Amino acid sequence: MSLNYGLVAIYTILFLTACGKTNRHDSTEPIGIQKSSSKLSTRIIYGNDDRKDLYEVNDQQLVEWASSTVALVDENNIEELSGDFVHLKTKKFGAKYSLCDTEPYREQPIAAFCSGFLVKEDVIITAWHCVNSTAKCNKTKFVFGFAMNSFSDDPVIINTKDVYNCKELIRSEVNGKGADFAVVKLDRKVTDRLPLKLRQTGFLTVGTNVTVIGHPTGIPTKIADGAQVRMLNQSFFRTNLDTYGGNSGSAVFNSLTGEVEGVLVRGDIDFVYKNGCRVSKVCKSNECRGEDVT
Repeated sequence: MSLNYGLVAIYTILFLTACGKTNRHDSTEPIGIQKSSSKLSTRIIYGNDDRKDLYEVNDQQLVEWASSTVALVDENNIEELSGDFVHLKTKKFGAKYSLCDTEPYREQPIAAFCSGFLVKEDVIITAWHCVNSTAKCNKTKFVFGFAMNSFSDDPVIINTKDVYNCKELIRSEVNGKGADFAVVKLDRKVTDRLPLKLRQTGFLTVGTNVTVIGHPTGIPTKIADGAQVRMLNQSFFRTNLDTYGGNSGSAVFNSLTGEVEGVLVRGDIDFVYKNGCRVSKVCKSNECRGEDVT
């Protein structure tokens, strides 16, 4: 089975946006999506944990893709500093989720509630349940560069030039367990990062290798590859990507072509209890629910 679905529609929206011809918002309630980003959301580890910080990645193409992804941060969690910098108000990953000592990244800070990615010089795409209204969009800061570029990096200090506001919620759409995306126009052009390429032609097939880049549980950018498409549906596909809540809105790439195949939106539960603390739920690569991409 092959699939060529919503990305064509999204690309059409972006084209019409350039012509000033679309302003439709669909506020239908999603099925199986948690509205509050403060709750444990729905992602999981399949097989080996493939998440990596930017400094752990040798493939510079992946690092370049990551530079065009964005963290969605509540406006109340950004503090202006003197000079040209802001400070992200954060909580430690391990403390917030009562993680066991064996969990990776437990000392890293949580700042983002969702992820997104640049598709035009002033337009990003994310998930509908991340930015489902103009009011939510206006209260969100879109932050590039929340990442670990070295082991000792302090990712919570961000240059003000990398912080953007919402100018317009161009389109938001959700359809039960299918479509779940939002298209946001930023308050100015992004001049130091390249828009990612959406696949416009061809078909997706089961077994295609895919990579996700975003902010699992809201921590600094993680790249996770080594995954495949497990199932195709008319309006979404399912993978065994290693993702968590906070990855919602992440770009999912075709690992071979580098084109974006879709937006990460749903999945299995993140954590399970073990001896009084939480650990990541782990499944074999071909087991458990899988992670949905629209």
